Amino acid sequence: MSSTLTRPAETGAARGTVAPRRTRILALPEARWAVGALVLFLVALPLYLTGAPAWSWGPLFAAVYVTGGWEPGWAGLQALKDKTLDVDLLMVVAALGAAAIGQVLDGALLIVIFATSGALEAIATARTADSVRGLLDLAPVTASRLLDDGSEETVPTEELRVGDTVLVRPGERIGADGRVLEGAGEVDQATITGEPLPVTKEAGDEVFAGTLNGTGALRVKVERDPSDSVIARIVAMVEEASETKAPTQLFIEKVEQRYSLGMVAATVALFALPLLLGADLRSTLLRAMTFMIVASPCAVVLATMPPLLSAIANAGRHGVLVKSAVVMERLGQVDAVALDKTGTLTEGTPRVTDIRPLAGSRLSEPELVRLAAAAERPSEHPLARAIVDAARVRTLDIPLVDDFASTPGAGVSAKVDGRTVAVGSPARTLDDSTGHPAVALATGLEQEGRTAVLVTLDGTPVGVLGIADRLREEAAATVAALGELTGTAPVLVTGDNPRAAARLAAEAGITDVRAGLLPQDKVTVVRELQRAGRKVLVVGDGVNDAPALAAAHVGIAMGRAGSDLALETADAVVVRDELATVPAVVRLSRRARRLVVQNLVVAATFITGLVAWDLVGTLPLPLGVAGHEGSTVIVGLNGLRLLADAAWSQTRRKREGGDQAGSGRDSSAG
Repeated sequence: MSSTLTRPAETGAARGTVAPRRTRILALPEARWAVGALVLFLVALPLYLTGAPAWSWGPLFAAVYVTGGWEPGWAGLQALKDKTLDVDLLMVVAALGAAAIGQVLDGALLIVIFATSGALEAIATARTADSVRGLLDLAPVTASRLLDDGSEETVPTEELRVGDTVLVRPGERIGADGRVLEGAGEVDQATITGEPLPVTKEAGDEVFAGTLNGTGALRVKVERDPSDSVIARIVAMVEEASETKAPTQLFIEKVEQRYSLGMVAATVALFALPLLLGADLRSTLLRAMTFMIVASPCAVVLATMPPLLSAIANAGRHGVLVKSAVVMERLGQVDAVALDKTGTLTEGTPRVTDIRPLAGSRLSEPELVRLAAAAERPSEHPLARAIVDAARVRTLDIPLVDDFASTPGAGVSAKVDGRTVAVGSPARTLDDSTGHPAVALATGLEQEGRTAVLVTLDGTPVGVLGIADRLREEAAATVAALGELTGTAPVLVTGDNPRAAARLAAEAGITDVRAGLLPQDKVTVVRELQRAGRKVLVVGDGVNDAPALAAAHVGIAMGRAGSDLALETADAVVVRDELATVPAVVRLSRRARRLVVQNLVVAATFITGLVAWDLVGTLPLPLGVAGHEGSTVIVGLNGLRLLADAAWSQTRRKREGGDQAGSGRDSSAG
């Protein structure tokens, strides 16, 4: 084990995060038109409601129709060329029809709602594109290429070719996928594998572009073209998954084409046929317009949206950001779950879990931790920080040291109270064939999924520390709740080593473990479940999880330590990093879906009754509008029930038993 003597300036990137180049919201034309329509509407609204002259608010409402409606209207006309009736065009026509019979406010409001919806979709698309571009910033712009005469030159990384040799100094990012020829160092691979601890790399070991070299210079032979690196493939997979993912449609949108075509055809027939039979133009037009209003899908759309939007608002108040109504609906459909390990099921921070002084060392557990912490305090290595934190938690006095030294891949040493203390890898210090008790102790800890750290005093082994990432307290209860909800036990997908993965999985109650996975392997697992007919929910936090999050039916990112790419790619974000909110938001989604069905029944009943009245008898226009608006109010109020905190509280109460069962679990023995 070694220390990172030089802290990289890109500390955020070192943790696997990406600083994306953000597209300004108002740089998007959809956003500018939506803002313009909203501002005009807000200016006209008080004038209209206070009974001001029509000349004061009429032009403003007309401007709302133009600014907010021209783009979806034009898109709808373009769709007509492909013989497709776009719902946006239908809404624009309905808005114009409402204005034609004096319902100017209703039509303008409809235009604003649709313009805002289009802007939000454009912003979400731009943000995802930003984060994908930002991922490319992980790979360095330049690399130090070694020439045949022993000199070196700085070249752009895209000019590297297979067979080139590059020099990677301490604190630098590796410029290309390759294999170490000379040198030793510890490389932070969290961006690729999600492993919480740096990995020792020596001659013959594979390294990846974009990963961070801690200490020790490495000579790396390039084995892949930069355009085919793992980082480049992550970008390609995220883009491909985003493009090929099933069209995001709400339930009601799946039948909108047939309904819209039927409504338009019926309106035209109701207007044209009576005229052909000699009916009066004004009364015929009035009947047709009344039919179009009462048969309009506006009420059906509103029957769908309020429950989903209310559920989104409720989830947001409790720390879960759901990015759209489509996502909220899809959450209730999931029937399989794939969970990442580091930073998702675990806290993502290594901690001392085992303190084992050797017999004959005459050291107590606190004394062993004190010596190790003193030697490690000058180091910035994650294992060193874990040991120092263990000493501070125990309020131990950590003495100052002299002659601190760090050896890449081996460990650190220092003078503590006049004696030499070394902390590092047992494999580099002990010979397995000696049969030393420390060998058996270290082997046992490693078999349990811990990282074993040997402590020596004046060259004599005195103890072994076990270090591991700690399972979240709510992990076991969350796994059980998700299994109960979906009817299938969750799958663990991780880039970490199989032993560490198996240990954490056993503590969390997971039996299906897929370990040692690269990002493309996680996508393969998701695709495998999808081929089996499953709608997969993926929960992760790292850059290496982004392709799987994009490929899944729904992706949820852990927000506190999540990489920017994962946060932008995911469909929902757990802002407060509370894993237990995942099953809660799935339950909330299922409640919202039930309310949607209730609302659709109510809306369909009103529409059917009003349409039948208009066709069979003579439905007065004011009464038709009142009935149409009344059904809208009813379904809207029904949907708003999910705004109450009680709706979230009910989902929490359903898992209280599981939480209590899991609250006693804690993987930390230290």
